[in-house]
Amino acid sequence: MPITLVAIDPAFGSDTLFARYRDHRATLNWADSLIGRTLTERAPEVKWVLPPRLRKLARRAPGLVDDPDEMGQAMLRSPRLKEVPDQLRPPLRNLMALVNGRIVFVPAALGFSRDPDGQVRAELSLVAADTRSGRILWRSVPVASGATPGAALAGALAAVLPLDQ
Repeated sequence: MPITLVAIDPAFGSDTLFARYRDHRATLNWADSLIGRTLTERAPEVKWVLPPRLRKLARRAPGLVDDPDEMGQAMLRSPRLKEVPDQLRPPLRNLMALVNGRIVFVPAALGFSRDPDGQVRAELSLVAADTRSGRILWRSVPVASGATPGAALAGALAAVLPLDQ
């Protein structure tokens, strides 16, 4: 699924390092791209259907599936959830049926802040759910720091999908 929530600490309003991330749509596309590339490189055995393809399929099936950018999947970031909420379950199930899948991988939210040492801190909420039963099967919130938002996000992804096994 595409990510739909990227939050940047308001204290960075004038920080030039975060200037390019003020365009919300561009930031979501950037995060989707980095997450998708990491998934396909580090878990090539999985048949990933990435956000650009999901969007294309949804546009070709209007009325059958909802726009994957507007389903509200950011609600899955709540650690208290054990099941996909009722309002999200049918759209996810329909979209996964369209791609012949059952398990959906959701980058539910990404947040950027600063560590005390000045490094950029990324906190990424990831969820995998069974779209038929509605059960949340797996959840992780990797946190990493780096010199830039890109480096911090790459570190958080590496924590979940390490190269060394």
